[in-house]
Amino acid sequence: MEFYLFETFLHVATERSFSRAAEKLSRTQPAVSLAIQRLENELGEKLLDRSGRELLLTDAGRLVLEYARRFENLRREMSDALAELRDKGAGRLIIGANESTALYLFEHIQNYRRRYPRIKVQVRRCLSSRIPSQLIDGDLELGVISYDPADDRLTSTIIYTDHLAFVVSPRHRFAGRKSVSITELGMETFIAHSVVSPYREIVLKEFQRHKVPLNMDVEMPTIETIRRMVQRNEGVAFLPRMCVEQELRQRTLCEVQVRELSNIQRPIRLVYPARRALSHAAQAFVELVAEGKR
Repeated sequence: MEFYLFETFLHVATERSFSRAAEKLSRTQPAVSLAIQRLENELGEKLLDRSGRELLLTDAGRLVLEYARRFENLRREMSDALAELRDKGAGRLIIGANESTALYLFEHIQNYRRRYPRIKVQVRRCLSSRIPSQLIDGDLELGVISYDPADDRLTSTIIYTDHLAFVVSPRHRFAGRKSVSITELGMETFIAHSVVSPYREIVLKEFQRHKVPLNMDVEMPTIETIRRMVQRNEGVAFLPRMCVEQELRQRTLCEVQVRELSNIQRPIRLVYPARRALSHAAQAFVELVAEGKR
């Protein structure tokens, strides 16, 4: 059932005249009469009593008029809400990120909330490997990942460049050194992240290339638990530097350069569908991030 039928009935019932309703709607009187007949046929009820000099509402007509007014109010509310979205004044923004990449969003979200305080922002914790497919399927609008998705259905832009940091406890034997060789790490216990990432593979291959054993005797599910274990001198770890910046400043962790792994950069990318239109809220976020790069 088409909305314009209820809109037409609302005007006829309010004006109590086909001709005046036609004038308000900028339609012909026969078109208005046909619309009311069609609505009555579809509802299976007579809505107007046409027997007298003035149009009168039947019981069914009074009931339908109440709903027609509700429909009109909802239509107006929807138009207002869409106008707000176009002005980027309201809406919802959903971004997918894993534990570490979510940190790179902090400053951008802070600036975004200042500019668009009525937009609700939700950062969903997702496996980084699944974010591209979730974007393509429409489950997410934006994603933040630390690798190139290599998919022409997605657009990605680098929003930050980090690097892997080799971190130890201040009580560790390497704590006072600026750098070490990978060959010196064969006896160390590494606290590893239980989630496989491209950077874990890079480190593994480099240890294999230099024929140095990589003792990952402990795997933990979060960066926070890895960080705490390293602080307690239970082992050493490779972690995204941004995830340990505060601890490095406070000297509760020490960064030591591993010469053979000193050039492992970690570009953080904002990713979104290339061929699907973004919501106004998402487009505003992409534009804000682009401004920050200038």
